[in-house]
Amino acid sequence: MGLLSNRVERSQIKPGDHIYSWRVLYTYSHHGIYVGGNKVVHFKPKEKTGSSMDNSLTSSGSSPRLPSTCPTFPDCGFKQINSGVVLSCLDCFLNNGHLYCFEYEVAPSIFLSRLRGGTCTTAASDAQATVVHRAMYLLQNGFGNYDVFQNNCEDFALYCKTGLLILDESGVGRSGQASSLIGAPLAALLSSPLKLLIPGPVGVATVTAGMYCMSRYATDIGVRTDVIKVAVEDMAVNLGWACGKVAEEESQARDRR
Repeated sequence: MGLLSNRVERSQIKPGDHIYSWRVLYTYSHHGIYVGGNKVVHFKPKEKTGSSMDNSLTSSGSSPRLPSTCPTFPDCGFKQINSGVVLSCLDCFLNNGHLYCFEYEVAPSIFLSRLRGGTCTTAASDAQATVVHRAMYLLQNGFGNYDVFQNNCEDFALYCKTGLLILDESGVGRSGQASSLIGAPLAALLSSPLKLLIPGPVGVATVTAGMYCMSRYATDIGVRTDVIKVAVEDMAVNLGWACGKVAEEESQARDRR
């Protein structure tokens, strides 16, 4: 992967990789975990209750399998009821977009040089087998409610790779994209009082860009102090996610032993 682009070929990715693809003229990116076999586990907003897809689920009993529209993989679109974690084939995940690989353990200088958030982190990744285990476990047990700022597809992939969760639920999540959205107006706001002290528009732009980069860096999970390592089996118990009944039962069984 180069300095300016994380674009890769399909032959280069392996199970446990955090991959993403840009959407709508590079306005945002969608993230997931490649689990092998041309399959990706990713997180997206739940289907609205009462939709035709939702009705087809309830009418067929408790089966979690969605009717697949993928011509290649019958299990493409598999998800549990009331969960936003989905198993898709790589083609459907990319949605005609290019394939990119998220980078871990990058140097601070590299992190700060990236103009867009959501492409890398200074945090270290866990072992590939652990990453795949987390993704597959969450496919069966869910990842809570989707939130664009605090619990989105990038947050899901970052957790699968690192096992880290944010302690402060009122703050921004792990997502670099969310940090970019918040960091840009924050940088402009913070730099505005300095306009009288900095001659010319170039100076103002330089200060604003610097504050933007530093605000992104300060929210990166690799440098944050408000993060905790949480085992995937304990997430439902610790965070109170209703869709994690299996995780809660397993935790109670371990306590009894």
